[in-house]
Amino acid sequence: MTDVVREAFFLEAGGGGRFCVHTHHASARAGNVLLVPPFAEELNKSRRMMALAAQAFAERGWRVLQHDLLGCGDSAGDFGDASWAAWLDDVDRACAWLEQDDDAPTVIWSLRAGSLLAADWMKKAGRALPWLAWQPVSNGKQHLQQFLRLKGVSEMLAEADAKATMSALRQALAERQVVEVAGYAIAPELVDGLESSVLDIAPGHAAPICMFELVGQAEPECSPALRLLVDRLRKQGGTVEARALQGPAFWQTQEIETSPTLIEASCEVLEGWRRAH
Repeated sequence: MTDVVREAFFLEAGGGGRFCVHTHHASARAGNVLLVPPFAEELNKSRRMMALAAQAFAERGWRVLQHDLLGCGDSAGDFGDASWAAWLDDVDRACAWLEQDDDAPTVIWSLRAGSLLAADWMKKAGRALPWLAWQPVSNGKQHLQQFLRLKGVSEMLAEADAKATMSALRQALAERQVVEVAGYAIAPELVDGLESSVLDIAPGHAAPICMFELVGQAEPECSPALRLLVDRLRKQGGTVEARALQGPAFWQTQEIETSPTLIEASCEVLEGWRRAH
């Protein structure tokens, strides 16, 4: 524990600084890990888990960079200022900082909708990096639909009223208006990118991919959705592994929860990649 250093700073960027936490071992160097986070309330619910994982990775020699995207957490701007393109730029900037003057291998670590952003960034940047994906969202359109439904849930609307509210939200977005959902203003520029995003990899992505899914049952099995995603990525040429573990859905539980099992399994994956490098 005493060999791990944790540093917080703001990374200069357009529209103001991006808040970052750099967690690393004082001397050991296994490689770099860049976290691509989820957004909105899932980010808040996951912060404890992400911090614990970063600590565990750093204890094993990894340099970990956590960063808040534009309009998220302690970074500059409001959530309504965010766009998919700006978030892609944030990932690019964070990766460049992590890799400056450093030839150590870099691993992408993503959570929930962060996996959509990570996939899009790697394709656009021409980077095929080892990828550790926690509970990956595979379809941005479906994820957006679930997010927009929070409007009706938060206001405890009847089904008919909830449908009318959803239609009104869609109409406002079509008219390029910023809409408010569960306390978050979301701009059309973010909606466009999220809605069109699909978790894909570029042809020739040779780096290994490991996807973890947390489930409630005592004998965990990967969900049909994750199995379909893995099959699709393998058909695209990816070397993909998927594992199901028993544990809480910490990104959405009412109380803050963690999964030590997921962290330990992730450390084992990183160690395997380090040895193979």
